Formats: sequence, C-alpha cells, structure tokens
Amino acid sequence: MIGRIRGKLISLDEHTVLVDVAGIGYELDVTANTLSKLPGVGHDVVLFTHLSVREDAHSLYGFESHGERDLFRILIKISGVGPKLALNLLSGMDVVDLARCIRDSDIARLVKLPGVGRKTAERLVVELKDRIERLVLIPDVTRPKVADATRHVIEEAERALIKLGYRPAEASRAVGNAYVQGQSTEDVVRIALKRMIGQEA
Repeated sequence: MIGRIRGKLISLDEHTVLVDVAGIGYELDVTANTLSKLPGVGHDVVLFTHLSVREDAHSLYGFESHGERDLFRILIKISGVGPKLALNLLSGMDVVDLARCIRDSDIARLVKLPGVGRKTAERLVVELKDRIERLVLIPDVTRPKVADATRHVIEEAERALIKLGYRPAEASRAVGNAYVQGQSTEDVVRIALKRMIGQEA
C-alpha cells in the first residue's frame, strides 16, 4: 500500500496531478480541494494517498490531509459509492462541511453535489449519521444555528453563488465571511463576489 508520496509536481489538470518521485512519475486523481492547495508546477508536494487495485487497473488517489483521505476511505465502503463519486463528494464540499451535512441529515445540500441523487444522499446519512462525529471533528463555530430568516438569506446567497459557477464549499465559505445580521440576500452575494473576485485578481 502506498500511503504517502513526496516529490516534484510535474503537471496538473482539472482532476489529476503528476508527481516525480526519484525519477518515477506517479499519476494521482485528486479532489478539487487538494488541487486548490497545491503549489505551482516545479515545486515539491506531499500527498497522502490511497491505492485502489482492481483486475483492470491500479489507481492512485491523492489528498492534502489525513482527514480527507480517511473520509474518502470511509465513503468508498458504502454501497453505491465508488472512488469517482467519493472524489466528487470531497470536491464539492470540504471534509467538515460534508460531515456536517451527513450529521444534520441535510439531504437538500447533498443532492446538489455532482452525481449524488436522493437515494445516494439518503444512504450516506443512514450509514454514517450515527458515527460521523467520531470520524470527523465538526467545530460548532463553523456553521452556527441561526434564526429561520437568517438561514433563508444564507442559503439563498449560497445557491446564487453556486449558479454562478462556484463550488458549494466555496459558496458556503464566502457567504459565511460576508454575512452580517440584517443583510439582504443581494447584499450578501454582492459582498461575497467582491471579495472572491479580489482574491482571484
């Protein structure tokens, strides 16, 4: 089992990276979260890995943290959730957000993720809800309980950003950083977009 690699990042695209380790090029499928945290091509990288061995292929998956890899391993043990879908889940939300959705039985958010239908979302909740907090530390401060009116504004703003092409995890973080009590949905979206565009510039 290959559990970790360290080497020079040779290339990357939307879903995979190539890492040179002592002259051997390892191709890894990675999550969007991992991809966003990698340095530029030519720099050294460290990735925690999972090796999937099948009759027709050996596939290597890379993650920026132990926690992301461990949750990936838990997800692929669930009936109907293969490595590709597990990567989609962890690309659409970070580890804590995904764990919180499962804990809170938030089917509505889960089905927004690519490739996740209602049956799959329900299966994730049924199989993991009672033990997810033993597997992932979920800080209470990340998504506090709020009044219904406030939650409506937050959820509407997140949906607006997702429609504009941002990933659910990005939208959630941006709205959480932008929201101030009493703001309208339009105000939150405007402030969140201004900050995100400023970061991208």
